[in-house]
Amino acid sequence: MTTHHDTSWAPETEPAAPAAITPADVADAARLVSFGLQAKLLPARDAEYAELVRRHREDPPFARLADAVATGMGLVVLEVSPRAGMAVAAAEDSVFAVRMGDYSRRAASESTDRFLHGLAHLAVAAMAFPRPEDLADDGYLGRITVNGVDAFVRQACRRLEEQADAAGTNTDPQSDAPGLEAAWRVWARRTATGATKDARRLSGSTIGIVAKAVVFLVDSGFLQKVADDAGGTYRTTARYQLQVRDLAGSAAMAELLDLGVVPVSDGSASLLPPDTGDELVADAGLPFHSL
Repeated sequence: MTTHHDTSWAPETEPAAPAAITPADVADAARLVSFGLQAKLLPARDAEYAELVRRHREDPPFARLADAVATGMGLVVLEVSPRAGMAVAAAEDSVFAVRMGDYSRRAASESTDRFLHGLAHLAVAAMAFPRPEDLADDGYLGRITVNGVDAFVRQACRRLEEQADAAGTNTDPQSDAPGLEAAWRVWARRTATGATKDARRLSGSTIGIVAKAVVFLVDSGFLQKVADDAGGTYRTTARYQLQVRDLAGSAAMAELLDLGVVPVSDGSASLLPPDTGDELVADAGLPFHSL
């Protein structure tokens, strides 16, 4: 006689327990974060880096582990992808945030000059990604020149002066005044180039300030030099685009873009034509298409 078994009472199969995290997994996660801290290294140039990025994207438990390692080191993970690698930003209390502070202190001893260095960084970001769609497009490459950034800031200075004149507030503010108002008069009065006895560019000139900011961005893996034209021509990297996305909501960045110095017409961006009555540095080399 055939016996039929009632399977309705059969115990359900228990889901497999997640694999335990091993020391090797932790080491791999830390290795991925260490790759991310090497600003100029990309997965395309290192097979181990590329494999760890692939694992982060395809293995959620490993991704959570790597992100936790980064968080524990005071880092914010902006993106993990083949184009950017593990792009991280330092939280304010992270030991890795000291580098920018060191740059600021090395760049200038006077507080006013430190503010000008900050303005140079804002101007580079604004010129590199003048429109929201540029920041949103992962394939977009910004292009800036050192002389072009200085020309842009000087035009912004003129625009701010016009606004102050119209409002009847064109008087010198306190040196610690917030926003761009404290900096535009200082930048406008500062020599564009200047020269030392051996004809080198003065580091305290406005073009010297922009050049120092750009070198810092190159060393940080944010810009890549493509030519020596116009004081140096540079293109942006995926890592810089991610950083500027994080910066775009800042009040100072919005204030600079709201000046309307970078107009958008046919989908290309350009500086407004310079005022021929105002002396600009020779070969300003505007970084975008001409009007």
